[in-house]
Amino acid sequence: MFDSLSEKFSDAFKTLSGKSEITEANIDETLKLVRTALLEADVNFKVVKMFLASVKEKALGEKVIRGVDPGEQFIKIVHDELASMMGNAHQELDLDKKKPYPILICGLNGVGKTTFTGKLALYLRSKKKKDVYLIPADNFRPAAKDQLIIHAKNLGVEYFDSDLSLSPVEIVQAGMEEAKKLGKEVVIIDTAGRLQVDDDLMAALVDVKNYLKDPEVLLVADAMTGQESVNVAKTFHEKMELTGIVLSKMDSDARGGAALSMRYVTQVPIRFFSTGEKMKDLEPFHPDRLAKRILDMGDVLTLVEKAEEAIDEKEAEALMKKMEKNQFTIDDFMKQMGMMNKLGSMQGLLKMIPGMGGVLRQAGDLGDAEGEMKKMKVIISSMTREERNNHKIINDSRRERIAKGSGRTKKDVDEFIAKFLQMRKMMSGMMGMMKGGNMPDLGAMMNGQAPMPGMRQQAQQRRKPKKGKGKNRGPFGGGFFK
Repeated sequence: MFDSLSEKFSDAFKTLSGKSEITEANIDETLKLVRTALLEADVNFKVVKMFLASVKEKALGEKVIRGVDPGEQFIKIVHDELASMMGNAHQELDLDKKKPYPILICGLNGVGKTTFTGKLALYLRSKKKKDVYLIPADNFRPAAKDQLIIHAKNLGVEYFDSDLSLSPVEIVQAGMEEAKKLGKEVVIIDTAGRLQVDDDLMAALVDVKNYLKDPEVLLVADAMTGQESVNVAKTFHEKMELTGIVLSKMDSDARGGAALSMRYVTQVPIRFFSTGEKMKDLEPFHPDRLAKRILDMGDVLTLVEKAEEAIDEKEAEALMKKMEKNQFTIDDFMKQMGMMNKLGSMQGLLKMIPGMGGVLRQAGDLGDAEGEMKKMKVIISSMTREERNNHKIINDSRRERIAKGSGRTKKDVDEFIAKFLQMRKMMSGMMGMMKGGNMPDLGAMMNGQAPMPGMRQQAQQRRKPKKGKGKNRGPFGGGFFK
């Protein structure tokens, strides 16, 4: 979503590259480019004005730290202001106020309220270990009830079979009574929307909110609608006193202005954002982490959290031992690809690694790499268990059979096995370097600035870094961010 904004920020910061000090002249030059980037991203102009003034004030008043590149020091100021603009730190839902605790979901039609209700149910059940209950209270669009029930059944979550002939407040009264009887901890209520904010919609929602008495009120806003979503949030907040905002469609090609403006304009925290269409594609909103993503500093914490959820630790350790001993099999490779799929798309994962945004922009679309992995899976699926565990037995006749079974050519099978052997050798060399404390610079390897493990013996020798140019340097050329 922030690819264009991230690229423009990167271009803006180049104006400070090589400068020995931060001055008003070079700051003004950089901030002009930053202003253009933010306005093109559809950030509210008042927010842009406030942001630039704050950055300039802090940059001019900041003493340059000895040994730290002035450009990178400026980037840290920009990072801190971006995080502050979006709320600084993630604000968790307080689910222990009362039981059952009601969460009221509101928003306009088409923003993804019902889908988010299902995602939030999965998140609270799997991450927070809460007993969740769903109430479909949208009597304006009957299909919404059917959609929510499908989500509930697929997730294994209980739901209230609402009578849509009743008013929203009557549906919620009956649903909450049932939730109390069942001893539920959290109740998520999906409400009606409209194409635009109107008096009837707001009156019905206010009635429900008043009945619930101090519920969590989450507004689902479409990140693709830019400034309009900010105006909708302001209106809902005036009528409903929102406690949180959720950004849907953050995986789209939206420019990102809503995410950067909404918190500042409404002073309501952004709680979650949606990163895809699947039920698991929901992330807590961490302003500091998102600021790092925008500035191409990566998001290692989120990457680690995803890995901890998706990867079996014992299985991963076993695979690493096999890599080290050069005993990694095609079957192991298949399992590894399965682990990667659980983490998300390759492009999404690489963007969480500091400095990889620029590499990806140069490399272009990774669609070919994703397609190549799918082809590999089809070829592997056509192999027997014996062949997966011992590639050496795959002779010409077996390769012909595998090609026919996978709908590929024998040449494709030959190329896959050659690539597998090359990758196995590389992994074995890398594991040996890690064991010896000589972890290679992955970023340099991907840029072609350093040889792959195993290519040269001297690649395994650590070199003393030049002053100010160590391995901990950030993506923009300094050692400030680690």
